[in-house]
Amino acid sequence: MVYFPLYLETYSSGLLDEKLESLRSLLDPCMMCPRQCMADRAGGSPGYCRAPYSLCIASVSPHFGEEKPLVGTNGSGTIFLSHCNLRCVFCQNHDISIYGGGTTCSSGDLSRMMLDLQQLGCHNINFVTPTHYVAQIVQALPRAIDGGLSVPLVYNTSGYDSVEVIRLLEGIFDIYMPDIKFLDAGVSAKYCQASNYPVIVSEAVKEMHRQVGDLLIGEDGIARRGILFRHLVMPGLSTDTAKVLDFIAGEISLRSYVNIMAQYHPCHRALDFPEIYRGPTRTEYEGALEHAKSIGLIRASRY
Repeated sequence: MVYFPLYLETYSSGLLDEKLESLRSLLDPCMMCPRQCMADRAGGSPGYCRAPYSLCIASVSPHFGEEKPLVGTNGSGTIFLSHCNLRCVFCQNHDISIYGGGTTCSSGDLSRMMLDLQQLGCHNINFVTPTHYVAQIVQALPRAIDGGLSVPLVYNTSGYDSVEVIRLLEGIFDIYMPDIKFLDAGVSAKYCQASNYPVIVSEAVKEMHRQVGDLLIGEDGIARRGILFRHLVMPGLSTDTAKVLDFIAGEISLRSYVNIMAQYHPCHRALDFPEIYRGPTRTEYEGALEHAKSIGLIRASRY
């Protein structure tokens, strides 16, 4: 069965231009994310995330460290975007997400990057931390489509996304890959400075799932469309991990594809928080896997 990415129809129907205008209206002043910080990014005043108005990219390459349905044989065409609206105290990519390492690029540059990754055989274009740059990404799509872009687009996010923005992305992104970090407001306030993270992420992922459904994987083992969840098991937070898995099972789908990740290690400012200045124990991690199995999440594992 031949699969056509969603954005091709959205572009041919003229809806892509309408969506771009709506996204631009949220960019100046900036209301792209739940922080609603109203920053004058166009005037040179970055907001909470510290992102400039222009697209800033840290790296572009085929990536083989993502989940198997994204990587396949030729890799996921990963574009790491600089800065982040969550700025977790334990961030493992803090050099990019918090300190903003990267190079400013135009929409034409981004179009060429997408086409180059496709030419290398990448199975998808994977935007990592795109929340604060979605208008710039959508602006780059028409030129890339005219150049022959035809692989799925992946929205790889912390989950701290505005539902209004996610609704505007319907028909553009084929695969959503959100983290669900915490469902405890006190924990998310302490480690992410976002007490509303549990409410925001719950609403955002429901909208993502409404748009694309459970992860659809082709006969070749490559993901075509759907939602792929990630949850990082952290030290001392087994109760919250259970809440996250219960939420996915009860309010999203028992067929949800969930990567239960074990690779947490103390980074950035974790030293300031002794309770998370260690990795998860084997018991904590295996307990998460057992809980997922016990509640019927048949596609939850370590990927």
